[in-house]
Amino acid sequence: MELTDIDLCDSANFVDAVPHQWFAYLRREAPVQWHPDPDGFAEGFWSVTRYDDCVNVNRDYEHFSSYRSAALFQDMDEEGLAQQRMMMLNMDPPMHTRYRRLVNKGFTPRMIRDLEAKVVASTDSIIDSVCEVGTADFVEQISAELPLQVIADLMGVPQDDRHLVFDWSNKMIGSDDPEYQIDVDAPAQAAMELFAYADELCAKKRLDPHVDLFSVLTQAEIEGDQLSQLELDLFFLLLSVAGNETTRNLISGAMVAFFENPDQWERLRADRTLLPSAIEEMLRFVSPVMHFRRQATGDVVIGDQKIADGDKVVFWHVSANRDESVFTDPDAFDIGRAPNNHMAFGGGGPHFCLGANLARMEIRVMFDRLLDRLPDIRLNGEVQRLRSNFINGVKHLPVGFTPSPALGR
Repeated sequence: MELTDIDLCDSANFVDAVPHQWFAYLRREAPVQWHPDPDGFAEGFWSVTRYDDCVNVNRDYEHFSSYRSAALFQDMDEEGLAQQRMMMLNMDPPMHTRYRRLVNKGFTPRMIRDLEAKVVASTDSIIDSVCEVGTADFVEQISAELPLQVIADLMGVPQDDRHLVFDWSNKMIGSDDPEYQIDVDAPAQAAMELFAYADELCAKKRLDPHVDLFSVLTQAEIEGDQLSQLELDLFFLLLSVAGNETTRNLISGAMVAFFENPDQWERLRADRTLLPSAIEEMLRFVSPVMHFRRQATGDVVIGDQKIADGDKVVFWHVSANRDESVFTDPDAFDIGRAPNNHMAFGGGGPHFCLGANLARMEIRVMFDRLLDRLPDIRLNGEVQRLRSNFINGVKHLPVGFTPSPALGR
């Protein structure tokens, strides 16, 4: 293998599987590598693949900015950047700190705890919808449904509208996948429809607030500071994607890992006390968000490599979570792994995932109920993966299991 063989820009290279062999080679031979990007505004970017370097880039907002060029891989013009900079994902402190203080008012640990009973009920209802049949598309009928229902409840979106959110987020995140893109304007159109929906939802919440996130956020105020409507729209977009796509693909990817490692499924069935460590291993092994982007704010060094002011830097969670210097036998799926200081939620710092506790709770409830109710679940066809170098996603996952009666509660 040569460095010139590696192309992390082409999402087609992630369809069959994440190219872990490429990342292992980069960690060993070129952990901070200048990667050409002929389709980008710049000539290329620095690809950062070792765990310690990825954690440092993520935490060091003074030298590696989310604000200057946004946190996503694609380059944008100034008009696009101006809007994206109003999204929390694309902010640096102190602006990020101010924004996070506001949204934290609607994302308290108590709100997450209060959701758990509904999450259990939703999970049982989802399993009820397939358990008597004995077959299902695990993604569309099981793993996609739970985060959709939960994020709808959290945001105050009527359940009848949740599949609108599913469709919009698929079109925006799956922009490279032909299944979700009818035409090149589909992502922009989906974003416009989502913003219009968020405007209408916020207007209703201002007039008739309930106990939900957007009722809180439309009223939230710190020292006279409130979120603007555009900021609310962008946060709705962020939650629609982050609260939907990531958890769905984590649950789906973890189910694939169990199918590929049936001994670990049996191990978990035999000892449910392993579920907390199993969740952390699912997060490490799948890494549903594969990378984020930063921009150097001045001349700086990563490892032994000099980075120039303004250079594009992409750090790969999916590589950091397989770093041999941090994780013993990193390509093994070991539900009892300890320690397991993965960076699936960002590795700390100001951008640590706001919904980490909610995601962990959803994963725990889903697999706890699957182990109880569909214990012999098995692969029943071909796994179809998302064409994306950003989301480690599964589009379709046919499964089979012994039919059983619905609980009906």
